[in-house]
Amino acid sequence: MGKMKFGEKAKNPKKTFLRLMKDVFEGRYFLIVLIVLGIVLSAWATTYSASFIGDFIDDVVIPLKGNPNPDFSIALRYLLKFAFVVSISILSSFLVSWIMVGIAQNAIYDMRIKMFDKLESLPLSYFDRNRRGSIMSRFANDTDTLNQLVANGLVQLLTAAMTLLMVLVSMAMNSWILLLVVIAFIFITLFATGLLGKKSGAYFKAQQKDLGVVNGYIEEMMNGQRVIKVFTHEEKSISEFESLNKKLETSMAEANAWAGAMGPVNNNLGHLQYVVLVLVGALAIISRPNFYTIGALAAFLQLSRSFSNNISQISQQSNNVLLALAGAERIYALLDEKEEKDDGDVTLVRVREKEGKLEEVKERTGRWAWKVPEGNGFTLVPLKGGVVMDHVDFGYNEDKTVLHDISLYAKPGQKIAFVGSTGAGKTTITNLLNRFYNIQKGTITIDGIDIGRMKLNDLRRSMAMVLQDTSLFTGTIRDNIRYGRPDATDEDVEKAAKLANAHEFILMMKDGYDTVITNNGENLSQGQRQLLSIARAAIADPPIMVLDEATSSIDTHTEALVQSGMDKLMENRTVFVIAHRLSTVRNSNAIMVLENGRIIERGDHDDLIALKGTYYNLYTGKSELS
Repeated sequence: MGKMKFGEKAKNPKKTFLRLMKDVFEGRYFLIVLIVLGIVLSAWATTYSASFIGDFIDDVVIPLKGNPNPDFSIALRYLLKFAFVVSISILSSFLVSWIMVGIAQNAIYDMRIKMFDKLESLPLSYFDRNRRGSIMSRFANDTDTLNQLVANGLVQLLTAAMTLLMVLVSMAMNSWILLLVVIAFIFITLFATGLLGKKSGAYFKAQQKDLGVVNGYIEEMMNGQRVIKVFTHEEKSISEFESLNKKLETSMAEANAWAGAMGPVNNNLGHLQYVVLVLVGALAIISRPNFYTIGALAAFLQLSRSFSNNISQISQQSNNVLLALAGAERIYALLDEKEEKDDGDVTLVRVREKEGKLEEVKERTGRWAWKVPEGNGFTLVPLKGGVVMDHVDFGYNEDKTVLHDISLYAKPGQKIAFVGSTGAGKTTITNLLNRFYNIQKGTITIDGIDIGRMKLNDLRRSMAMVLQDTSLFTGTIRDNIRYGRPDATDEDVEKAAKLANAHEFILMMKDGYDTVITNNGENLSQGQRQLLSIARAAIADPPIMVLDEATSSIDTHTEALVQSGMDKLMENRTVFVIAHRLSTVRNSNAIMVLENGRIIERGDHDDLIALKGTYYNLYTGKSELS
């Protein structure tokens, strides 16, 4: 994501607002009617309250003044009427607030569900481009601003606007001359509000962006504390955080300074308006006492005060609208991201053999086949795990190719190893097998079927990966192993753990397989985490296995324990291995030596040693992997 320039606006605030309103209120039409009714009643009550003082002065106070036998019954009737109107205002405001809070919570709930569903459907390239902190900011900060807008800001804005309209009509009926004074101040206020709003809107969006960067940096530093301490980067980390935090401070200060100026500016313009109205109104009473009364002036002043207050309310709420729309724009940018393309028509199904032919079944048989549509029917192709890459080119960006003319094959049950320095393209090749990324040129087939024709879930179900960086999830050890096959029994879990030689260390833990793992397994050693990752792959029982530096984080003693289990795990499977320890790939059927995205040597261990090329130099220690 590019850096944001100050002064940048929401690309289409009107479109974003309309889309947001559609998402919030769609299907809630009865509640909309109640909300509008409540807002109208609340606005009417406010307007009446402002006009009440004028009628009370002219009809009650002045007639009672100097009267030797005052009758207070009329005053009591006025006060009871006023109390009734105030009660309506309180009840309608409570009703609207109660409804809007419920709508807001439901809307934010739906929004988070949509965002999470979208994240699960996005390709890995999206996460390559966006930092986790920025993504998390959309779930936390941006949804919070939307919640504040829908639950409170929107009602206050609409109520203020409706009140403003009713007050404007009342003032016009009271005195058009004084109304002209108010209109003049409206234009002055709008000009000031527009100027301040333009500034604050740009900085509010910058604030949200900077906040996402800061959150991402904090998360990154928390995850990398061990590395930071090992390399004594504490001071550098603090310095970098101070720089990012300073930028956030600047954008927040500017945003709130410009936004905070709206209230005082509009309030003082309201005070000035009040003084001018008193002067003009006094002249009207003096010149035409029978036409314009003290009560009428008092009512107009109260209406003008209400008018100014609602203008100020609208100005302040406009800041919240701008902030919320900036957040909504970021949320919709996520929701509008292109999902991982999956237009395959080949599926993976369970099969059994009957009378020499394969037939599809629902129960677990231990055998799978690719269901390939052909004409009006389909063909069942046994899942064996034969892989062919034919003249494949690939680049993460279209303008930069990182793999050049890669061709290789792996027969079912063969072990293929990739050797090369960091950045040579080893991991990239394995990422292409399960279509984490799509190739630009060439073909990749499994069992003779182009993987582009396969449904993504079915393709990925046919293989398992053990990565260098393990990912464990909050839950028990049993749950983490079963992650590879949700319907696995406890017996299957223990069998997989034994295969990976994880069973013994699991039993030594306090709660055994029911030990709860948190924070990616911080209560486990790196080797133990890797063993669980291997067990998770084993329980999936796929015909194709990808081991990406799978034993690089395991000490020599642990590796010896794992190796026998790994050998069993690889039996009768097509295996792709990436390893820096060349001793682990000696028994591979074929070894591919990569350099700058090209295969420069291929053959088994003996062939490559005899060739006395790059592999020979690496194996004998004459050169090292970088």
